[in-house]
Amino acid sequence: MEVDVVSGSSMWTGVYPAATTQFAADGSVDIDATQRGLVALVEDGVDGLILLGTCGENNSLDVEEKHAVLRAGVEAVGGRVPLVCGVSEFTTRRAAAFAKEVEDIGVDALMLLPAMVYVPTPNELATHFRTVAEATGLPIMLYNNPPAYRVSVDFATLALLEPVKNIVAVKESAPDPRRFTDVINRFGDRYIVMAGLDDVALEGMLLGASGWVSGLTSAFPQESVALIAAVDRGDWEEARRIYRWFMPLLHLDAEHDLVQSIKLAEEIMGRGSERVRLPRLPLEGARRAEVIAMVEKCAATRPVLTAPSVEAAAA
Repeated sequence: MEVDVVSGSSMWTGVYPAATTQFAADGSVDIDATQRGLVALVEDGVDGLILLGTCGENNSLDVEEKHAVLRAGVEAVGGRVPLVCGVSEFTTRRAAAFAKEVEDIGVDALMLLPAMVYVPTPNELATHFRTVAEATGLPIMLYNNPPAYRVSVDFATLALLEPVKNIVAVKESAPDPRRFTDVINRFGDRYIVMAGLDDVALEGMLLGASGWVSGLTSAFPQESVALIAAVDRGDWEEARRIYRWFMPLLHLDAEHDLVQSIKLAEEIMGRGSERVRLPRLPLEGARRAEVIAMVEKCAATRPVLTAPSVEAAAA
């Protein structure tokens, strides 16, 4: 199964929120609410969606629930924007099987994580990624997030994967922005690079990232779209203005409780519920008060957006 890397590259641009999975009061997956959230994001102008990423609470869902969320996404917004499914499993065998299953459901691409828990050698990590890639014809974006997963998708691993044609992109969530330049210098245009950590997103775009996989976009999509639109037209003053307003919230994406914070922000902004599934619990105490204050301040000081693309999306 081979993917044309060139044709697969056109989708990895713009803003891709890591969409949340919504839960009902009894803890079950709320498919209707999840679909409403996806539709709202698309109507606000996002360029694609990540389903079952960290914010989608991938590892807290049963396999059947994951399938249901993906089918719901395809039903609600399939064909309107690219849908990228997170692949986050404990074993390579299960990850490869899941990749084939979601291809059959009809998503457009995969975001592939290292196997959970185990910390591999570069060869083991490359073997995991290669084996999953061989199980599917979909284009794949690797997810590099050393602080969260204790695994670095290092140059040795990327070099081993250069012959794997359907591994086309890297979501770069290392907190050091030098990584964008280092990857591009080492591999040229072999791998598309997307910014994956909210509070270094603008730095990533400046240094050559093609797009932004974002957490806080789920709460403030129009501002996120406007930020990248400003970058695309070279209006760095406007991009900095939005980014500086957004930064207090963007820092939440780098914290261990990012899912709870983002879902709380969604609820405050009328875009979803803060309900999460164990082992996570909703924020409480001083932390909850802190995040509420941050979101409310951002909501009260939202920048006036003048970009034509945002006005059209909001109309």
